[in-house]
Amino acid sequence: MMDVFETLEDEFDEYFDRITTPRRNPVFQNRTNYMETLDETDFRTRFRLTKEAVMFVYSMIEETISAPTERNHVIMPITRLLLTLRYYATESFLTVVGDFSGVSKASASRIVTLISQAIAQLRPEFIKFPTDTQEIQQEFYNLAKFPRLIGAIDCTHVPIKSPGGDNAEEWRDRKSQFSFNVQTVVSAKLKILDIVARWPGAAHDQTIFNNSFLKQRLINGEFGNLLIVGDKGYENTSYLLTPLQNPTTPAEHLYNESQIRSRNVVERTYGVWKNRFPILSKKILLHVSRVQAVIVACAVLHNIAIDMRDEHFELLQQVDEPADDIDQSAIDNVGNASVRNPQSLILNQQLFRMAFSSSE
Repeated sequence: MMDVFETLEDEFDEYFDRITTPRRNPVFQNRTNYMETLDETDFRTRFRLTKEAVMFVYSMIEETISAPTERNHVIMPITRLLLTLRYYATESFLTVVGDFSGVSKASASRIVTLISQAIAQLRPEFIKFPTDTQEIQQEFYNLAKFPRLIGAIDCTHVPIKSPGGDNAEEWRDRKSQFSFNVQTVVSAKLKILDIVARWPGAAHDQTIFNNSFLKQRLINGEFGNLLIVGDKGYENTSYLLTPLQNPTTPAEHLYNESQIRSRNVVERTYGVWKNRFPILSKKILLHVSRVQAVIVACAVLHNIAIDMRDEHFELLQQVDEPADDIDQSAIDNVGNASVRNPQSLILNQQLFRMAFSSSE
């Protein structure tokens, strides 16, 4: 009973302090129009997109983020967008981003949430497999002579602060950090074609894929006989190909070489994506319920930047060699090579002949 009275007493003291503390007068800071004051180079460095790309994004979400009133000191929609982009670009505290844009921390928090949700809602338009996949197949084939390939799949961790609560440990990944485990499928041009950004860091890559809509689309034959590639963390199937663990024949070595070089594009995509938006590499200090919109919004912006041919930031060194370096004599002999069958349904002479024939 004493504990109850002590709790009530503490709550009363807190309430009394709140109602007796003088209310602070609002402070209105000067707001710089960075679209006018910065040249293209400085603007892109600070906001990670060109002015043209920013105005394109603005035109897509303008109706969603328009200010409800034209009262004095209203935060204009373009300022809201630039504030959010600055947050993505610097992984700074909201106070710092707010000072940069001339708004309070509370306003900055609300704006980041609003703009992130507005951009994330563009996902169906900018993150999708094209209706005609012929171009994607050709791009992968040009990269490493792998036919029928429409994507490379993998997961990456986006660090967050501890979500707290009884289930907090579900968010702790193998590096003992709290994070989201984000699954993406990408093209040979580093464009994100599919994204799943709702799983905690402790979730296994295969678990995420098993519960994804993409797997159901592949099982249902929506993509016909087309394929995706992944690392050894995934189960090998007729639609998702993984590398051989112990290749011995020329055909198996050739398959692994092409599979790995095709799969490397997803790792390069993560490097480019996180270099453009460093918020994805650092600990996101927003509440866990608001992080998903930030991740998806950054994916949408990444694709828009590629569509508008905006150069990558600090593109990682490419680990794959040109496809022309594949041993032609090995290709010619693949059809006659004896292939073991550790990868049922897939690793057979017919597939290798299709995959690496120079006549493709």
